[in-house]
Amino acid sequence: MALVKLGDFYPDYREEDSDIDDIKNFDVYVEGDEKIGSVYDVLVDEQTGRFRYFVVDTGLWIFGKKILLPVGLANIDHNARRIYANSLTKEQTNNLPNYDNLERVDFDYEEQVRGAYRPMAATSEMSQPTYDRNSYNYEHEPSLYNINERDGQTLKLYEERLITNKQRRKSGEVAIGKHIETETARVAVPVEKERIVIERTTPTNATPVNPSDADFREGEVARMEIYEETADIHKEAVVREEVRVKKVVEHETSEATETIRREELDVDAQGLPVVEK
Repeated sequence: MALVKLGDFYPDYREEDSDIDDIKNFDVYVEGDEKIGSVYDVLVDEQTGRFRYFVVDTGLWIFGKKILLPVGLANIDHNARRIYANSLTKEQTNNLPNYDNLERVDFDYEEQVRGAYRPMAATSEMSQPTYDRNSYNYEHEPSLYNINERDGQTLKLYEERLITNKQRRKSGEVAIGKHIETETARVAVPVEKERIVIERTTPTNATPVNPSDADFREGEVARMEIYEETADIHKEAVVREEVRVKKVVEHETSEATETIRREELDVDAQGLPVVEK
Protein backbone atom coordinates (compact mmCIF):
# COMPACT_ATOMS: atom_id res chain seq x y z
CA MET A 1 0.00 0.00 0.00
CA ALA A 2 2.49 2.59 -1.16
CA LEU A 3 1.61 6.25 -0.92
CA VAL A 4 2.61 8.76 -3.58
CA LYS A 5 2.12 12.46 -3.97
CA LEU A 6 -0.83 13.62 -6.02
CA GLY A 7 1.34 15.10 -8.77
CA ASP A 8 3.28 11.85 -9.16
CA PHE A 9 0.14 9.70 -9.40
CA TYR A 10 -1.79 12.01 -11.70
CA PRO A 11 0.57 14.53 -13.39
CA ASP A 12 -2.20 16.28 -15.35
CA TYR A 13 -4.60 16.90 -12.49
CA ARG A 14 -4.12 20.67 -12.67
CA GLU A 15 -5.42 20.75 -16.22
CA GLU A 16 -8.24 18.27 -15.63
CA ASP A 17 -9.67 19.32 -12.26
CA SER A 18 -9.25 22.82 -10.89
CA ASP A 19 -10.92 21.81 -7.60
CA ILE A 20 -8.08 19.44 -6.77
CA ASP A 21 -5.52 22.07 -7.61
CA ASP A 22 -7.26 24.63 -5.37
CA ILE A 23 -7.54 22.28 -2.40
CA LYS A 24 -3.77 22.25 -2.10
CA ASN A 25 -4.04 25.85 -0.91
CA PHE A 26 -6.98 25.48 1.49
CA ASP A 27 -6.47 26.63 5.08
CA VAL A 28 -6.80 24.01 7.82
CA TYR A 29 -8.70 24.73 11.03
CA VAL A 30 -9.00 22.61 14.17
CA GLU A 31 -11.23 22.64 17.21
CA GLY A 32 -11.98 26.14 18.46
CA ASP A 33 -11.80 27.48 14.90
CA GLU A 34 -8.04 27.85 15.18
CA LYS A 35 -5.98 27.89 12.04
CA ILE A 36 -3.01 25.51 12.11
CA GLY A 37 -1.76 25.80 8.53
CA SER A 38 -2.66 25.09 4.90
CA VAL A 39 -2.75 22.07 2.63
CA TYR A 40 0.69 21.55 1.10
CA ASP A 41 0.07 18.32 -0.83
CA VAL A 42 -2.09 15.20 -0.99
CA LEU A 43 -0.92 11.61 -0.54
CA VAL A 44 -2.68 9.08 -2.77
CA ASP A 45 -2.96 5.31 -2.53
CA GLU A 46 -0.86 4.11 -5.46
CA GLN A 47 -3.04 1.03 -5.96
CA THR A 48 -6.52 2.57 -5.83
CA GLY A 49 -5.92 6.27 -6.47
CA ARG A 50 -7.88 7.21 -3.33
CA PHE A 51 -6.90 10.18 -1.21
CA ARG A 52 -5.45 9.03 2.12
CA TYR A 53 -3.79 12.07 3.72
CA PHE A 54 -3.66 15.82 3.42
CA VAL A 55 -0.13 17.08 3.99
CA VAL A 56 -0.60 20.16 6.19
CA ASP A 57 2.13 22.78 6.36
CA THR A 58 1.78 24.36 9.80
CA GLY A 59 4.12 27.18 8.85
CA LEU A 60 4.40 29.73 11.65
CA TRP A 61 1.27 28.54 13.47
CA ILE A 62 3.08 25.68 15.19
CA PHE A 63 6.76 24.94 14.66
CA GLY A 64 6.96 25.11 10.89
CA LYS A 65 6.63 21.37 10.51
CA LYS A 66 4.42 19.37 8.19
CA ILE A 67 1.92 16.81 9.46
CA LEU A 68 -0.45 14.28 7.92
CA LEU A 69 -4.21 14.61 8.29
CA PRO A 70 -6.27 11.52 7.33
CA VAL A 71 -8.92 12.52 4.83
CA GLY A 72 -11.65 10.83 6.85
CA LEU A 73 -11.18 13.39 9.63
CA ALA A 74 -11.42 16.36 7.26
CA ASN A 75 -14.56 18.29 6.38
CA ILE A 76 -13.99 20.34 3.25
CA ASP A 77 -15.72 23.68 2.76
CA HIS A 78 -15.07 24.68 -0.85
CA ASN A 79 -16.90 27.99 -0.53
CA ALA A 80 -14.76 29.11 2.41
CA ARG A 81 -11.66 27.40 0.99
CA ARG A 82 -11.17 25.69 4.34
CA ILE A 83 -10.67 22.21 5.75
CA TYR A 84 -11.97 21.56 9.27
CA ALA A 85 -10.53 18.86 11.52
CA ASN A 86 -12.98 19.39 14.38
CA SER A 87 -11.80 16.41 16.40
CA LEU A 88 -8.24 17.75 16.51
CA THR A 89 -6.91 20.44 18.84
CA LYS A 90 -3.94 22.70 18.37
CA GLU A 91 -2.17 21.04 21.30
CA GLN A 92 -2.66 17.59 19.81
CA THR A 93 -1.22 18.87 16.55
CA ASN A 94 2.02 19.67 18.34
CA ASN A 95 2.42 15.99 19.23
CA LEU A 96 1.78 14.59 15.75
CA PRO A 97 4.73 12.92 13.98
CA ASN A 98 6.69 15.27 11.79
CA TYR A 99 6.24 14.55 8.08
CA ASP A 100 8.26 17.27 6.37
CA ASN A 101 9.39 15.73 3.06
CA LEU A 102 9.88 12.07 3.76
CA GLU A 103 11.01 10.17 0.71
CA ARG A 104 8.83 7.23 1.69
CA VAL A 105 5.96 6.75 4.14
CA ASP A 106 6.29 3.25 5.58
CA PHE A 107 3.93 1.23 7.74
CA ASP A 108 5.70 2.12 10.99
CA TYR A 109 5.42 5.84 10.35
CA GLU A 110 1.75 5.51 9.39
CA GLU A 111 1.11 3.57 12.60
CA GLN A 112 2.52 6.50 14.57
CA VAL A 113 0.16 8.82 12.71
CA ARG A 114 -2.82 6.50 13.12
CA GLY A 115 -1.99 5.96 16.78
CA ALA A 116 -2.29 9.72 17.36
CA TYR A 117 -5.60 10.00 15.51
CA ARG A 118 -7.39 6.82 16.61
CA PRO A 119 -8.56 8.22 19.97
CA MET A 120 -10.09 11.20 18.13
CA ALA A 121 -12.01 8.95 15.71
CA ALA A 122 -12.78 6.18 18.21
CA THR A 123 -15.88 4.13 17.34
CA SER A 124 -16.95 0.56 17.96
CA GLU A 125 -14.98 -0.52 14.94
CA MET A 126 -11.81 0.73 16.65
CA SER A 127 -12.07 -1.58 19.65
CA GLN A 128 -8.99 -3.52 18.55
CA PRO A 129 -6.50 -0.98 17.17
CA THR A 130 -3.69 -3.48 16.61
CA TYR A 131 -3.12 -4.38 12.96
CA ASP A 132 -0.61 -6.54 11.16
CA ARG A 133 1.63 -4.84 8.62
CA ASN A 134 1.14 -7.67 6.13
CA SER A 135 -2.66 -7.68 6.22
CA TYR A 136 -3.49 -4.07 6.98
CA ASN A 137 -6.01 -2.40 4.69
CA TYR A 138 -7.26 1.18 4.79
CA GLU A 139 -10.80 -0.17 4.66
CA HIS A 140 -10.26 -1.47 8.21
CA GLU A 141 -10.50 2.10 9.48
CA PRO A 142 -13.17 3.95 7.49
CA SER A 143 -13.37 6.63 10.18
CA LEU A 144 -9.86 7.70 9.23
CA TYR A 145 -9.93 7.18 5.51
CA ASN A 146 -13.42 6.66 4.10
CA ILE A 147 -15.68 8.85 6.17
CA ASN A 148 -17.05 10.54 3.05
CA GLU A 149 -18.51 7.25 1.92
CA ARG A 150 -21.13 7.40 4.64
CA ASP A 151 -23.07 10.08 2.78
CA GLY A 152 -21.93 9.35 -0.73
CA GLN A 153 -18.90 9.91 -2.87
CA THR A 154 -18.33 11.45 -6.25
CA LEU A 155 -16.08 9.75 -8.74
CA LYS A 156 -15.16 11.78 -11.77
CA LEU A 157 -14.56 10.00 -15.05
CA TYR A 158 -12.34 11.87 -17.45
CA GLU A 159 -11.94 11.70 -21.16
CA GLU A 160 -9.68 13.49 -23.56
CA ARG A 161 -11.05 15.48 -26.45
CA LEU A 162 -9.43 16.98 -29.49
CA ILE A 163 -9.78 20.74 -29.44
CA THR A 164 -9.50 22.50 -32.77
CA ASN A 165 -8.54 26.09 -33.27
CA LYS A 166 -7.30 28.22 -36.11
CA GLN A 167 -4.57 30.81 -36.24
CA ARG A 168 -4.15 33.31 -39.04
CA ARG A 169 -0.54 33.83 -39.99
CA LYS A 170 1.27 35.39 -42.91
CA SER A 171 2.42 32.65 -45.28
CA GLY A 172 4.12 34.86 -47.86
CA GLU A 173 3.93 37.98 -49.95
CA VAL A 174 3.45 38.51 -53.68
CA ALA A 175 4.90 41.69 -55.22
CA ILE A 176 3.54 42.74 -58.62
CA GLY A 177 5.30 45.60 -60.38
CA LYS A 178 6.36 46.83 -63.83
CA HIS A 179 9.63 46.99 -65.71
CA ILE A 180 10.59 48.29 -69.16
CA GLU A 181 11.83 46.12 -71.96
CA THR A 182 13.16 47.53 -75.23
CA GLU A 183 13.11 46.10 -78.74
CA THR A 184 13.72 47.36 -82.27
CA ALA A 185 10.53 47.87 -84.25
CA ARG A 186 10.55 48.04 -88.03
CA VAL A 187 7.77 49.52 -90.14
CA ALA A 188 7.47 49.94 -93.92
CA VAL A 189 5.61 52.93 -95.33
CA PRO A 190 5.17 53.24 -99.13
CA VAL A 191 5.92 56.81 -100.33
CA GLU A 192 5.56 58.46 -103.75
CA LYS A 193 8.14 60.64 -105.52
CA GLU A 194 7.48 62.48 -108.71
CA ARG A 195 10.09 62.55 -111.49
CA ILE A 196 10.20 64.46 -114.80
CA VAL A 197 10.23 62.30 -117.85
CA ILE A 198 11.29 64.01 -121.13
CA GLU A 199 10.23 62.26 -124.28
CA ARG A 200 11.47 63.35 -127.68
CA THR A 201 9.83 62.24 -130.95
CA THR A 202 10.56 62.96 -134.60
CA PRO A 203 7.46 63.34 -136.79
CA THR A 204 7.51 61.09 -139.77
CA ASN A 205 5.15 63.11 -141.83
CA ALA A 206 6.40 66.58 -141.13
CA THR A 207 4.44 69.30 -142.85
CA PRO A 208 6.54 72.22 -144.00
CA VAL A 209 5.83 75.45 -142.18
CA ASN A 210 6.21 78.86 -143.64
CA PRO A 211 9.27 80.42 -142.08
CA SER A 212 7.30 83.54 -141.39
CA ASP A 213 4.89 81.47 -139.33
CA ALA A 214 7.55 79.77 -137.29
CA ASP A 215 7.53 81.18 -133.73
CA PHE A 216 11.12 81.17 -132.80
CA ARG A 217 11.46 82.51 -129.26
CA GLU A 218 14.56 82.38 -127.30
CA GLY A 219 14.35 81.66 -123.58
CA GLU A 220 11.00 79.88 -123.61
CA VAL A 221 10.77 77.64 -120.50
CA ALA A 222 8.23 75.00 -119.47
CA ARG A 223 7.85 74.65 -115.68
CA MET A 224 6.35 71.72 -113.74
CA GLU A 225 6.15 71.27 -109.95
CA ILE A 226 7.54 68.01 -108.63
CA TYR A 227 6.25 66.49 -105.39
CA GLU A 228 7.33 63.60 -103.26
CA GLU A 229 6.05 61.95 -100.03
CA THR A 230 8.19 61.59 -96.95
CA ALA A 231 7.50 59.08 -94.16
CA ASP A 232 6.30 60.64 -90.90
CA ILE A 233 7.30 58.06 -88.22
CA HIS A 234 6.97 58.90 -84.52
CA LYS A 235 6.12 57.13 -81.25
CA GLU A 236 3.06 57.40 -79.05
CA ALA A 237 2.05 55.48 -75.86
CA VAL A 238 -1.16 53.51 -75.78
CA VAL A 239 -2.69 51.13 -73.19
CA ARG A 240 -1.73 47.63 -74.27
CA GLU A 241 -3.62 45.76 -71.51
CA GLU A 242 -4.95 46.18 -67.98
CA VAL A 243 -3.86 43.91 -65.11
CA ARG A 244 -6.15 43.64 -62.09
CA VAL A 245 -4.75 42.21 -58.83
CA LYS A 246 -7.10 40.75 -56.22
CA LYS A 247 -7.24 37.95 -53.64
CA VAL A 248 -9.52 34.94 -53.52
CA VAL A 249 -9.97 32.52 -50.60
CA GLU A 250 -9.65 28.82 -51.20
CA HIS A 251 -11.11 26.40 -48.65
CA GLU A 252 -9.61 23.09 -47.65
CA THR A 253 -9.94 20.75 -44.66
CA SER A 254 -6.95 20.07 -42.42
CA GLU A 255 -7.07 16.72 -40.64
CA ALA A 256 -5.11 15.38 -37.66
CA THR A 257 -5.15 12.03 -35.91
CA GLU A 258 -4.44 11.67 -32.19
CA THR A 259 -4.92 8.94 -29.61
CA ILE A 260 -7.28 10.06 -26.86
CA ARG A 261 -8.09 8.38 -23.58
CA ARG A 262 -11.40 7.89 -21.77
CA GLU A 263 -12.11 6.54 -18.33
CA GLU A 264 -14.86 3.99 -17.92
CA LEU A 265 -16.52 2.97 -14.68
CA ASP A 266 -15.64 -0.41 -13.15
CA VAL A 267 -18.06 -1.62 -10.46
CA ASP A 268 -16.88 -4.32 -8.06
CA ALA A 269 -19.94 -4.89 -5.86
CA GLN A 270 -18.71 -8.24 -4.49
CA GLY A 271 -22.14 -9.78 -5.00
CA LEU A 272 -24.08 -6.89 -3.48
CA PRO A 273 -27.02 -5.35 -5.39
CA VAL A 274 -26.11 -2.11 -7.14
CA VAL A 275 -28.58 0.16 -8.91
CA GLU A 276 -27.24 2.47 -11.60
CA LYS A 277 -29.20 5.60 -12.36
